[in-house]
Amino acid sequence: MNTPELSITVEPAERAAFPFTALVGQPQLQRALQLAAIDPGIGGVLISGPRGTAKSTAARALAALLPGAPFVTLPLAASLEQLVGTLNVEDVLRDGRVRLAPGLLARAHGGVLYVDEVNLLPDALVDALLDAAASGVNTVERDGISRQHAARFVLVGTMNPEEGELRPQLLDRFGLSLVLANPVDAAQRTAILRARLGFDEDPAALARQHAKEQAALSAALVAARAALPSLAWSDEVLNHAAACAIEAGVDGMRADLVMLRAARALAALQGRGEVTPADVDAVAELALAHRRPEGSAAQPPGTSGQAPQTPQAPERPQERPPAASVPQGDWGALLAQPEGTAKVQAIAGWPPKKA
Repeated sequence: MNTPELSITVEPAERAAFPFTALVGQPQLQRALQLAAIDPGIGGVLISGPRGTAKSTAARALAALLPGAPFVTLPLAASLEQLVGTLNVEDVLRDGRVRLAPGLLARAHGGVLYVDEVNLLPDALVDALLDAAASGVNTVERDGISRQHAARFVLVGTMNPEEGELRPQLLDRFGLSLVLANPVDAAQRTAILRARLGFDEDPAALARQHAKEQAALSAALVAARAALPSLAWSDEVLNHAAACAIEAGVDGMRADLVMLRAARALAALQGRGEVTPADVDAVAELALAHRRPEGSAAQPPGTSGQAPQTPQAPERPQERPPAASVPQGDWGALLAQPEGTAKVQAIAGWPPKKA
């Protein structure tokens, strides 16, 4: 008995991207992504926030805004070889030629590399990722053989703080960062819902509605990239960036460099021929927020170089509360008890220690 064969037609699915200009209530996120797109050497953008705050939507929208830019996602289960690529050593032994098997970094060249939950990635992958994002070059090494290829992409990493933090050494190597929050204004939430529902019902209609704005912004980004080499930093701008970094108490020089690159990208985006201290102020918090020591407050823009405030008289220390009111931690835990010490006697022929 012959069983009839089932014929199933599989249609390719194309996922439409939400228009970048249709994002509602996220001006800082849009600015950070645009600056990183203009100058990928900034080192990428780290977006921290709860679920449902348009982190991945914004990253996909940015890739759709850049002409011919690929959008590559790095899965959490990826290996180091899948990320950076590998070299086929067997080909060297057979015919003396080194062949490179490219990884995700090569595929992302000229586009956007998106890493969701970057705080859950192994440190080795994050190191390789940030190295390539900052330098624009990926190095593949195996068995003493090394090859390099261009890997210039916009790195967008997202994370939910509830699932853990990045180590400070890795956090510092992201160029810009910002923290998103759930909108609490009813009118803003309504606007977000209206845009999202309209996109889900008819993505093409929303795309047509924002086509003119999208085309203008895309052209502005391309023009800003081309204008970068012609913009220089004056001594005034350099001094202002250094003063901002000193006020923030950051370690190293990376914050200064990122501020200067981001300020130049902002000036290029706005079509100006010079970088000003106001540009540094406009991007300072994006570069300093994740590098500022824990517990220090953010400084308002334009306060660098001002006279310090008159210190307030120190508050009188509070008296120590009685032991009964001190939190005891876990139930049943006991307070620390003092213990006496005894003088060590001579052991196994060693002479006693002199006083």
